[in-house]
Amino acid sequence: MDAIRLLSYNVRSMRDDRAALTRVIRRLEPDIACVQEAPRFAFWLRKRRWLARRTSLGLAVRGRPAGLELYAGPNTALLHRQHRLLTPVSGLHRRGMVLGLFEVGGTRLVAASVHLDLADEPRLRHAEEIVTELERVRERFGAPVVIAGDINEEPGGAAWNLLAERFQDGFAVAPAGQGATYSSSRPSRRIDGVFAGAGIEVLGCGVPDEPDLLADYPNATDHRPLLAELRVR
Repeated sequence: MDAIRLLSYNVRSMRDDRAALTRVIRRLEPDIACVQEAPRFAFWLRKRRWLARRTSLGLAVRGRPAGLELYAGPNTALLHRQHRLLTPVSGLHRRGMVLGLFEVGGTRLVAASVHLDLADEPRLRHAEEIVTELERVRERFGAPVVIAGDINEEPGGAAWNLLAERFQDGFAVAPAGQGATYSSSRPSRRIDGVFAGAGIEVLGCGVPDEPDLLADYPNATDHRPLLAELRVR
């Protein structure tokens, strides 16, 4: 089968240049898009549906908690979806995970979108919860798992290392394009990741670096998109 194109993208509640944002997503043609900081306040569902229409993607989850969303490409079927709120931390934004069981070209996989905390201890604790929950999901559906999102930490940090020990760090395994994902205007840090579980081959992963995309990134949002091409073995 052809590679599955999975996009991870923090869209900063669509507060920036929406035309640039839609151009980037359309250009990348994802089969599955894992979005962080999706709109979650006034008219949140209307804004998410607007983005779906403008990018020819299907809105897969339609849930407000933790500002996470999944979108499905035209050839992608959504078979199951669910939210999971993570342990609350006093004084900090409530974190969570949204996941879907997808079928692309007859192949099934579970994709999860996450956005971890800025604080070290909650970030590690939530990473542990995510790993435990996805192991249950993998066993339940008998499908391989991929995690994508804003980790708010670079490789070498405790939460990043936890994920990289149990999953394949996509860019480290098969770098394609550029590595730094933040900020979009002055990229210097790799804080967004795609982590692929057993049964998934990472064909390439990174920030696409075609000139037209590079020109749009600073206007679209404050993160750069991370695109992975995956093959389920």
